Amino acid sequence: MPIHYAKDDEHIVLVTIDRPEARNSLDMEHFFQLRRAWERFGEDDDAWVAIITGVGDAFCVGADLKRYIPEITRLQKDIAEGRVKEVGGYRIDDGMKAVLRGVELYKPIIAAVNGVCVAGGMEMLGGIDIRLAVPDATFAVMEPKRGLFAGGGTTVRLPRQIPFPAAMELLLCADRVPAERALEMGLLNEVVEPDRLMERAYWYARRITDNAPLAVQATKRSVLEGLALDLEAAYANESRLAAMIFQTEDAKEGPKAFAEKREPNWQAR
Repeated sequence: MPIHYAKDDEHIVLVTIDRPEARNSLDMEHFFQLRRAWERFGEDDDAWVAIITGVGDAFCVGADLKRYIPEITRLQKDIAEGRVKEVGGYRIDDGMKAVLRGVELYKPIIAAVNGVCVAGGMEMLGGIDIRLAVPDATFAVMEPKRGLFAGGGTTVRLPRQIPFPAAMELLLCADRVPAERALEMGLLNEVVEPDRLMERAYWYARRITDNAPLAVQATKRSVLEGLALDLEAAYANESRLAAMIFQTEDAKEGPKAFAEKREPNWQAR
């Protein structure tokens, strides 16, 4: 089954991982489809916010251990040394881009975690801004239990996003933690009942689309780029982005709408 991509008339994209027969694990084809979904979202000026969820009782359990991992493991030395960039017509970096590692995507993304979120699912979660989960959802960095390594961004992003002891518990113990514990750790924004999960995800999305899209994207960009810079450079980068936003048409529309006591009409330009 495919990775579904649907955009509504409120500038919100819904990406759905639809491979319940394999607990939404990803093989070469599905990594490619998910990567393409993120690229499509990034390229569409009319798409302002994305929500990602899964079908069935899993959000995403990462790479398919039966189909994807054996092939990649066999070629790992050649891949690491740059001798192999494609396998079966798919790009080796499809997996990394699918889980948002090294992707310059500054539009907001919301995760509606409907179930198990482990391995590559956790990798992708690290590249997502707002995270909701059902009470039965579980979270784990399980690679060490399989003799593998979480190389999709988790060892870099997780200690930057939640308190260090909580990050190291997840990374080193490799145990599953329930949604309420993940919330306590700071991994989630909210735990919601299954029948309200998507409603709540769209509530967050609409709160974001109420704001000027270019200003929102510049804000996310400043945060992500700033984390990789020293304080002085981060301030300089923030000033550069602010100057860019103040020159947009939306920066004129916002104050004008306020003065005229009406809702702004954002043009994303």
